[in-house]
Amino acid sequence: MSRIAIVGGHGQVALHLLHVLRRSDHTPVALVRNEGYRAELEDRGAEVRLLDIERQGAGDFAAAFQGCDAVVFAAGGGPDGNIERKRTVDLEGSLKSIEGARQAGITRFVQISAIGVDDPLPDDTSDVWRAYVEAKRDADAALRTSILDWTILRPGRLTDDPATGLVALGADVTRGDVTRADVAAVVAAVLDADSTIRKQWNLVNGDTPVNEAVRQA
Repeated sequence: MSRIAIVGGHGQVALHLLHVLRRSDHTPVALVRNEGYRAELEDRGAEVRLLDIERQGAGDFAAAFQGCDAVVFAAGGGPDGNIERKRTVDLEGSLKSIEGARQAGITRFVQISAIGVDDPLPDDTSDVWRAYVEAKRDADAALRTSILDWTILRPGRLTDDPATGLVALGADVTRGDVTRADVAAVVAAVLDADSTIRKQWNLVNGDTPVNEAVRQA
């Protein structure tokens, strides 16, 4: 049994991930800034630790990660028009998580990013979407150059449909939809597979069962 720290532990993918990790005998450690989430998360089987992604530094992240075996960065600045939060959460939150893991002596790190963030943006791209894409792109680049045993998952458009258990996973997978529940299942699967270390894959719903897709990728 291992303990998995989840940055952004009350996010929509993270809530699915809590369930998947518990079924696979891992202990999820949900990191959140709001004490009001504690009862709900504990009811879902998570240990809860408080961490303010935007206001606390890498040393605080390291302290929050103590006793954990891996880190999942599942945080996001949300769908609203707050450009600043794309930087302070999606980018700086990732950078502090990477450094915090290093300080805590944790090597395994899985990051949930977004499909296509390395592609050039059209001139008419909105400022908010540009800020989001650039934050995810730069966070992924920083993780790839780190000393950590990283895996980067880049889901397509996220949906709240029920899990299908069927995905397409790989470096050249084209854009498409994917359920948040299926993203969580893939995160859990890659955590248990050393062959996924230092791999970056796009992820959408497809025709291949999750564990088989991870093995094939």
